[in-house]
Amino acid sequence: MAEIKDPENTIILTLKDGEVVIELLADVAPKHTARMKELARAKAYDNVCFHRVINGFMAQTGDVENGNMENNFNLRRAGTGGSDMPDLPAEFSKLPHDRGTLGAARSQNPNSANSQFFINFADNHFLNGQYTVYGRVISGMEHVDKITRGEPPANPDRMITVRVAADVA
Repeated sequence: MAEIKDPENTIILTLKDGEVVIELLADVAPKHTARMKELARAKAYDNVCFHRVINGFMAQTGDVENGNMENNFNLRRAGTGGSDMPDLPAEFSKLPHDRGTLGAARSQNPNSANSQFFINFADNHFLNGQYTVYGRVISGMEHVDKITRGEPPANPDRMITVRVAADVA
């Protein structure tokens, strides 16, 4: 596992193949960082499926309303919801959408990000300046690479648990 420099701004995402450590970029996107930590601390991301996984592009997850595979799960609805909190304003920056970066998923409205996010499988610079970058994988990208593909996948993978590193004993 990578050295965790700032446990309060680090997420540990447990997948079927192992742990993924994500450094959150609180200085770049403070509202998105705060939202992810709030939902992680509420355990809202636990058991949420990866509902859109495109080979060579990205893996999308985070629909806490419709994507929880242990609570009224409906694969057709996964990806259509968010959380019960208000949408976030865009926090665009000069950071590129490189392999392993975390981007905020949203609708056509730039200020509609809520709980959903994606992890880039590749450098996706065509997204630069259009989607908020608020984290980067610092270890475990090999586990992200193994997430089952599909839109949606027939048998989707899930985030088993999502925790703030500062809260993990």
